Amino acid sequence: MPESRRGVLYGIAAYGMWGLFPLYWPLLKPSGALEILAHRMVWSLAAVVVILAVRRHWSWFRDLLRTPKKLALLALAAAIITVNWGVYIYAVNAGHVVESALGYFINPLVSVLFGVVLLKERLRPWQWAAVGLGALAVLLLAFDYGRPPWVALTLAVSFGTYGLVKKIAQVGAAESMAVETLVLLLPALGYLAFLQGQGQGTFGTEGAGHALLLVGAGVITAIPLLCFTAAALRVPLTTLGLLQYIAPVLQFLVGVFIVHEVMPASRWLGFAIVWLALSVFTWDGLRTARQSRRAVPEPESVTA
Repeated sequence: MPESRRGVLYGIAAYGMWGLFPLYWPLLKPSGALEILAHRMVWSLAAVVVILAVRRHWSWFRDLLRTPKKLALLALAAAIITVNWGVYIYAVNAGHVVESALGYFINPLVSVLFGVVLLKERLRPWQWAAVGLGALAVLLLAFDYGRPPWVALTLAVSFGTYGLVKKIAQVGAAESMAVETLVLLLPALGYLAFLQGQGQGTFGTEGAGHALLLVGAGVITAIPLLCFTAAALRVPLTTLGLLQYIAPVLQFLVGVFIVHEVMPASRWLGFAIVWLALSVFTWDGLRTARQSRRAVPEPESVTA
């Protein structure tokens, strides 16, 4: 199988698993969102350590200890992803799957805004049009919900900020996740110990199956990350950018057709505008990439 096709399959697997996460978190009830989050931190670290041990890849840690700036950035990333994971688990288990999907639909537009505001990047006219449509959709959905879509906005902004911090840190996916979950380990273990001491913890009290599902929260966090890393090494960013929409599409379908969340006409209109914005954004990116390839002159042939 060609490496490019293998990369596409890895990407589909990663985003497909992320898109089906809303089916997993309700299985962990009666655990609360914070308890699930703490278990996800603990068992994610265990899964990543096993992966790094299999790869026999530890030299990076010594180099990382010599760069306090990167360690500080990863600690910040750990705090940000804690917010993202916690809000997402709460949203899914509270019946806000569609709104959480909205957050990941608008995340690319939030990332673009971060590029303009923080990195002083310049947007093309069609990119501005996509951002404007996204803002219009958020306003319409705020009117429909009777409040700003806080879950969607929190997920989009937190994940966009997380991506920005990771971009600055420039640390590999598995290595970064190992440090982030290590930073979160003591607070997570402390919270779980507190719950168990108060008789409110569910690990071991709801049967072996429930305990295995809590452990599985770490496994299903690590596996998509590895697939994503494998995809990123094999396919162009434009292809990866198109594949990223698989996850929110699946989340949206789960919310509408499995969870049966209410979708009035006004909400459909809001999502339609979001999809239009993403279509414009994607079309402009593909068009620009195509023009850039055509602008690169072919190397002259050398004759002996």
